[in-house]
Order: sequence, then structure tokens, then C-alpha cells
Amino acid sequence: MDAINDLKKEHEGIRLMLQVLQAVSRKLGRGERINAQHLGGIMEFLSIFVDKCHHGKEEEFLFPALEASGIPREGGPIGAMLAEHDQGRRIVSELRDAVKSYNSGDKSAADSIKSRIDAYVELLTQHIEKENTVLFVMADARLDTAKDSELVKAFERLENERIGAGKHEEFHEFLHELDHEYLGWGG
Repeated sequence: MDAINDLKKEHEGIRLMLQVLQAVSRKLGRGERINAQHLGGIMEFLSIFVDKCHHGKEEEFLFPALEASGIPREGGPIGAMLAEHDQGRRIVSELRDAVKSYNSGDKSAADSIKSRIDAYVELLTQHIEKENTVLFVMADARLDTAKDSELVKAFERLENERIGAGKHEEFHEFLHELDHEYLGWGG
């Protein structure tokens, strides 16, 4: 399914960001300073790309389609994914506050950033694995090509409305920059 493949590709970008976050956490643990622009861009990526775009596609379109196909929200994988999305939002909110303090010169905020990053990486790593191996498998089995086409169009519309034309590409360029800076990869 093209819609599921789109979400899986986004998961790959998110996984790369999780690796960058782990590198940032290690640097903070060693007492190294992190570039404020990088932290700001990371926060934008987590808020816009991960939450508004990726989770938005799932919550507004995929999950309702799965419910309509007979997968229950309560007591099932959809409810679990929604709870984890909310948990991720709380961690990102706490991380945003810690980054703000850190960028204002509060050196003690580095520990808070590190702990929030570590919690977020653990949550999202497990979350992505569950979606890829359970929820998306269910979607592939239950949704037909007409629903797939409808989802693809809805995803494109959401992307254009929520993040704007070209922003997706900007996020990927930023990921490439962070990949090179923090992981030493990316070309």
C-alpha cells in the first residue's frame, strides 16, 4: 500500500532523528555544548514533522480507516498508538522547556534535555517498531486499493496544509546536515 509505504519512509527519517538525538544526549552527558540553532531545528522537526505531519496522518486518516475496517480503538493497537502519541507530546513539551532554559544559559538544563531525549528515543523506537510490525501489517491486510488511494490523497493534502510546500524537503536537508554533524555520515 502506497499510504503505508509513505508512513514507513517517514519512520526512516524519524529513526535518523532519533540517532541524532542519541548523539546529542551523549554530547550533553560529556558536558559539550550543543548548537542552539540545531536544537531549535530539532524541536521544529519533532513538533511539525513528527507530530503535526506524521502523527496527524495516522490520527486523522489511517486510524479512522482502520476502525471502519473493524479494528477497535479501545483495548486495541489504535488506542495504544494514540496513548503513545500523547506521551510523546508530553515529553517534547518538557524537552522544549528544557531547551529554552539551556539556550538562556542555564547549564543545569542539559541534564533535563538529556533525560527527556533518552525517554523520547526509547518511546519512539518501540512505537515505530509496533507500528511497522503490527499496525501497518493489519492495514495492509484490511484496506483495499480504493482506500489506499484515498489515504494517499489525504496525506498529501495534510502535508500541504500543515507544513507547506517544500517544507518536507527542508526537513530532509536539515536531517542530512545533522546526520553529517552528529553522526559523521550523510556524505
